[in-house]
Amino acid sequence: MTAQPFPISEIVASQRPHRKDAARNYDALLAAAREAFAENGAEASLEDIARRAGVGIGTLYRNFPTRRHLFESVYASEVNDLCRVAHEVAELEPWESLSSWLRRFVDYTVTKRAIREALNDESEIFLACRDSMYQAGGPLFERAQKAGEAREDMDFDDLLRMVAGITATNFLDDAQRDRVLTVALDGVHTAR
Repeated sequence: MTAQPFPISEIVASQRPHRKDAARNYDALLAAAREAFAENGAEASLEDIARRAGVGIGTLYRNFPTRRHLFESVYASEVNDLCRVAHEVAELEPWESLSSWLRRFVDYTVTKRAIREALNDESEIFLACRDSMYQAGGPLFERAQKAGEAREDMDFDDLLRMVAGITATNFLDDAQRDRVLTVALDGVHTAR
């Protein structure tokens, strides 16, 4: 599978500053925001994010004028990363490729629930993210189906909705979530 640009890739690239020092600050802010949102949810302190990134609050606001803009940028950046993972796992056997990507998708989705809930489902960023996820994961699912390793009576949207149901559930721990995901994927996997 050759790398192709996803709709979100262009948005992510257009948001990143071109000057090296500004790009470093932007990247540091995104990394700090990822950590802070993972630890504290959508209400993470913007001052804490700036401090973690080693920049002033003014630099944060120059890059991300609103909390929503920061949410969207973190979400888009991580969806872009997940789309790249689809290319990385595409070299694996069809079922292994799909299940590896879906496990990464679940890990990503669980940690981003608060950000996802803060976004508008009709925003340009959200729609580009959704389209990119379908472009990244859809071919993995189709390849598994063509290899006879995934059920033919479902489509990629069905699969994502099933996985979304798992990610929306509160589990006792990651091990329980992984067991439930394994059972669900066993219901999709046809080759043994």
